[in-house]
Amino acid sequence: MKRYHMRREEKEITDVEEMRGIIGSARFAAVALCSDGKTGALKQREEPGIMRRMLITAAVLSLAAIMSCEQAGERAERPEQPSEEEFARPVGDVMRNVYMCQRLRGEPVIDGRINEEEWKGAIWTEDFADITGRGEYPPLRTQVRMAWDDEYFFVAARLEEPHVSATLTEKDAVIWHDNDFEVFIDPDGDTHEYYELEINAYATVFDLFLVKPYRDGGPAVHHWDIAGLKKAVNIDGTLNDPTDRDTGWEIELAIPWKVLAECANRAAPPSEGDIWRINFSRVEWKMVVEGGRYVKATDSETGKPFAESNWTWSPQGIVNMHYPEMWGYVLFTNAVRAYGGGPYEPGPDEEAWDALRELYYAEKTWFLRYGEYTSDLGALGLKSREIFGHEWPPVLEATKNRFEARLIMSEGAGIKQITEDGRTRLIE
Repeated sequence: MKRYHMRREEKEITDVEEMRGIIGSARFAAVALCSDGKTGALKQREEPGIMRRMLITAAVLSLAAIMSCEQAGERAERPEQPSEEEFARPVGDVMRNVYMCQRLRGEPVIDGRINEEEWKGAIWTEDFADITGRGEYPPLRTQVRMAWDDEYFFVAARLEEPHVSATLTEKDAVIWHDNDFEVFIDPDGDTHEYYELEINAYATVFDLFLVKPYRDGGPAVHHWDIAGLKKAVNIDGTLNDPTDRDTGWEIELAIPWKVLAECANRAAPPSEGDIWRINFSRVEWKMVVEGGRYVKATDSETGKPFAESNWTWSPQGIVNMHYPEMWGYVLFTNAVRAYGGGPYEPGPDEEAWDALRELYYAEKTWFLRYGEYTSDLGALGLKSREIFGHEWPPVLEATKNRFEARLIMSEGAGIKQITEDGRTRLIE
């Protein structure tokens, strides 16, 4: 099984100047899909306001568009015995969680001590579960509460832990090598241009920006920082002391909207009723005491530490946090409500996006097996669906290295689209 922290194996772009060097004089407004010379139906992809995006996104996507366009008619011969390789995808009927994120009347003091009066109205989430949604229930409890005001998105976390430990003190170290808590934020839910933050019991932070998920080529921008981040950790016990038994540790974060706005592609702070895709993860290593200090337990057969446990707020269905389509739904509201979270029952819009995502997984598997994409819906084995307000089947066009699927909404309401890079778009 693949480990979910695939990011450590990827090449990183760490500097804006490096990106400029890569892209040179290439234009961002490149044609992303090239006609196969037969239908001529594949159009240039256009998005309102696209030139306002950050340089990092423009550089990477421009380069991808230029390098990937194929010459008309150049199609690879299909292998006689295709690979049996499968594109990694979530397994099981996974329910995303939902949370009503309340506006706070006053800003909480970010000191790591979760004051009930300061967080009044912000309800605790359900307990974290195994990342797959199928594994054993975690032996240690983890919960989160969220809130917001005009300046910040607030997160508080409570992690039950009898042996609080940490080793990493340098910013942007690989924090998940310690026990840690992680935040993932995709403001517009298109699975691209999202944020990640990791923090350990020393309050050491690793913050990064993902242009695309690693499965779609990344990269991770490690030199991106959450300017103005407020963070604090409070330990109910003692850090790195095996002689006693701790209760756990608490975390408080205040993430500025002005930073999240950089690639939100929507209002930040959000408007009443806006929904962002967000998830939280806890990494927990099996520890033992050697020489009076905590160390990772080692598998006697391999000589390596046992694999870490991954517990999440909303289950991913796969041991990989970088499937943003599986993250929970956070609805921002000014109203004070008694409801804080629970299973999310998808409506027709979410069902339509899920159907396009299934097509994406199938196309990716087809590409792994045959070295090209296909425009044959039947070959992909997609089941027929009836989705209220949408016309089935989707329109699918493909060249060797590109595909585009469009699900037309009824009565001219718009078009839902997904492309080979996994990005979803609503075309109105």
